[in-house]
Amino acid sequence: MANDPANTARWVTIVLFLGVLVMLEVGRRVGLRRMADDGTNVHEGIDRLETAVFALLGLLIAFTFSGAAARFDSRRQLVVEEANAIGTAYLRLDLLPAVVQPAMRDDFRRYVDSRLAVYRALPDIAAARAELDRSSALQRDIWGKAVAACRMADAAPSASMLLLPALNQMIDITTTRTVAAQIHPPAIIFGMLVVLTLASALLAGFDLARGRRRSWLHALAFAGMITVTVYVIFDLEYPRLGFIRIDAIDQVLIELRASMQ
Repeated sequence: MANDPANTARWVTIVLFLGVLVMLEVGRRVGLRRMADDGTNVHEGIDRLETAVFALLGLLIAFTFSGAAARFDSRRQLVVEEANAIGTAYLRLDLLPAVVQPAMRDDFRRYVDSRLAVYRALPDIAAARAELDRSSALQRDIWGKAVAACRMADAAPSASMLLLPALNQMIDITTTRTVAAQIHPPAIIFGMLVVLTLASALLAGFDLARGRRRSWLHALAFAGMITVTVYVIFDLEYPRLGFIRIDAIDQVLIELRASMQ
């Protein structure tokens, strides 16, 4: 799912929905055949197996959903932390000599524009990486100028002690955000989720054979609820590529940029 996670998630969800319907029908037909051969006692002992499989599926869904939601909240919090770090460093430019402040403030404005552009470029991964490289270049430029300015005679005595740590935090948070965007459960977890969903559908279909008559309402409802839940988990994992997004939290960076006049 590395190349186009959002598109892959949609296709997986569609295939899973159809797969659940197929497995429900297969399970139902197997159940009807077994009932014709062995009578109504064919379901004896199956209930415990169904309970175990459905419990395992519920546990896995809860685990993946909880993890995805926690990472979603963490990524939003990191946006706020970056805005605070940049804002703090920007204010501390007042400690530098007046002659270098205009150029430094202009660099900060271009830096915030670049940071916003990184995430606006998504889902174009190549464009986002190119903008991230530009942000890194601006970081190096800002750091070099700040170190040189702190050594100037008319810089405030506390300039290096206050400004440089703030710049260091501003730079570090970009790495933290980049890594956080790449942290996801191993692919095998999603594979297990799909396999368990299909296995549960098979057992549910087997149990539906007791009713003799096919119930499309129950089949569609079961398939729909399971696949929507799985899709929401995928969407939470990639919140800038699907329907669930964290773009609104970027407003804190936009407001910070507007204040840099």
